[in-house]
Amino acid sequence: MKKEITGIMVYYYIVCQRKLWYFLHEIQMEADNSNVILGRLLEENTYTRDEKKIAIDGVINIDFFRTKKVLHEIKKSKVMEEASILQVQYYLYYLEKKGLTGIKGILDYPLLKQKVEVELTEMDRKNLEKILSGIEKIMNSSIPPDLEKKSICKKCAYFDLCFV
Repeated sequence: MKKEITGIMVYYYIVCQRKLWYFLHEIQMEADNSNVILGRLLEENTYTRDEKKIAIDGVINIDFFRTKKVLHEIKKSKVMEEASILQVQYYLYYLEKKGLTGIKGILDYPLLKQKVEVELTEMDRKNLEKILSGIEKIMNSSIPPDLEKKSICKKCAYFDLCFV
């Protein structure tokens, strides 16, 4: 199974590698999850003047560009901020590999009325390369990673699959 690595895969890798494995193996549980639905509604109903969901190569899906040099990712809360930052860094990394440089990233939290600027340093690039390697290992695994109980598990769409 050879797939291009998407931003959501990077996000899931940080949040929960088991969830990533399910996602990669097309076990989808999020369609009816209230947290996912709320996030989708927030994304659709904020920043309405901006063109949204900019797909590049069918691999990355940027929420919107405010100017040609600033990409934005919309999140409802800061609970998974590390994963969100890495997702935006991956978008910057991916675009850089395509020859697009000098782009900044911003995480937008419309419910909190906050923004976080995201940069891509050399250390971030090396970290992303390790993450991409880890994603490829999970992609090629025939069994999910070991269960790791986290505080976010109770709100996860895959909770029943992991714990029931």
